[in-house]
Amino acid sequence: MGILSDMRSYCAQQSTESHRHRSEGDAVNKINSFAIASPEEKRSRAFARESVVAGFKAAAIAAVLSAVPVVVACRKIPWAKRNLNHTAQALIISSASISAFFITADKATLESARSNSYHDKTA
Repeated sequence: MGILSDMRSYCAQQSTESHRHRSEGDAVNKINSFAIASPEEKRSRAFARESVVAGFKAAAIAAVLSAVPVVVACRKIPWAKRNLNHTAQALIISSASISAFFITADKATLESARSNSYHDKTA
């Protein structure tokens, strides 16, 4: 009859099933969902996972590569020893890690989008 009636019946079904314990987990929700999944959903999830893994690897490397000079500088350079407390050191290291994660994940996402957009659409 329409999307609204489908949503209403789905919500009613979910509220009646919410008090029961389901051992199947998300499989029940995927089967009974009124929304139709995209055929490319598995591939897009794989690309998203690759982006997150690449970002995490870059963040770990950036954390190590930024932690070593910050800690050494705070022990050896008098200005850094006076002015950079533990919070400032953690902020410098975490900002490098966070930026490396997002830049790398964004590059991986754009790379996968670019590779998917140049398909031969005539075949």
